[in-house]
Amino acid sequence: MEAVHIPVMLDEVLSFLVPPREDALMVDCTLGEGGHAAAFLSRYPRLLYTGLDADPRIQAKARERLEPHAPRVEFRLGYYDELLAALAGEVEEAESSASAPAPESRKGRRPDLVLFDLGISMHHYLEAGRGFGFNKDEALDMRLSPDAPRGAADLVNHEREEELARIIFEYGEERYSRRIARAIVDARKAGGIATSGRLADVVAGAVPPAYRHGRIHAATRTFQALRIAVNDELGRAERGIRRAASLLAPGGILAIISFHSLEDRIAKNVLRELAGRSTQAPDAPIGKEPEKAILELLTKKPLEPTAEEAARNPASRSAKLRAARRIGPAGKAER
Repeated sequence: MEAVHIPVMLDEVLSFLVPPREDALMVDCTLGEGGHAAAFLSRYPRLLYTGLDADPRIQAKARERLEPHAPRVEFRLGYYDELLAALAGEVEEAESSASAPAPESRKGRRPDLVLFDLGISMHHYLEAGRGFGFNKDEALDMRLSPDAPRGAADLVNHEREEELARIIFEYGEERYSRRIARAIVDARKAGGIATSGRLADVVAGAVPPAYRHGRIHAATRTFQALRIAVNDELGRAERGIRRAASLLAPGGILAIISFHSLEDRIAKNVLRELAGRSTQAPDAPIGKEPEKAILELLTKKPLEPTAEEAARNPASRSAKLRAARRIGPAGKAER
């Protein structure tokens, strides 16, 4: 079954990320199948676009979709936090050289617009064949990039029970994390867990019947937790947002779409910190002075999809959008 890709909160993203000039540069940190990219490139016929993605298979789909705009699109393969560090290096080199980059060139330029869409594409659940979902019995892998050091099968079959419980609790916010971790360890003693279907059965058998037959599948949170751990999604989100903010051109705009509370908490806290607003608890000890603000928040609270969009595209229901603008002169880009 081929997934039908619908870009989430497209109208809201377009309303925030308005190019300041015709030949502006936009960096899409999570290109996916190119839904947002196609909309921007169609609306702005001179916009330059750099698309980052860790998955070569989904990038190939984006290349096909964006073929009509090929001269204006650059594709980079890898995890976005690492690619943003590489872009920062190019900017640093260009800005330290005697001659500035040519206006028509993207190399060494600071982006005017940056977009993060932190959700996992429906492609990964329906087409990737790597065990992202529990509705198919697929090889248990969950790596977005084939270069990631370990897949989910390695984690569930070799990690200590205590560490599995921690991962499932912290990254999945799963109340039965200890029971699930114990069941996983017991199951691997009896022959191992090689597929997503087997893991889903193990998780379902570990939780109380009422939970097993609840509103969402009993394995939902466990699968989320393992995927986050395998791809270091939360660490990459924090590093990536910081690097993107420091990389932006003055006046540039950053937009972040998140899909669960852990992602949104990182986006909120990093943006508030970079806007010079404290994220410490009221009773926290006084530490060093906050860094000088480099961002202006454009969203006091996250925007959510309209009721019409949520009905049309159920995958958008949990989405939250935050945006900020780069203020002040450009400093050294964070690597």
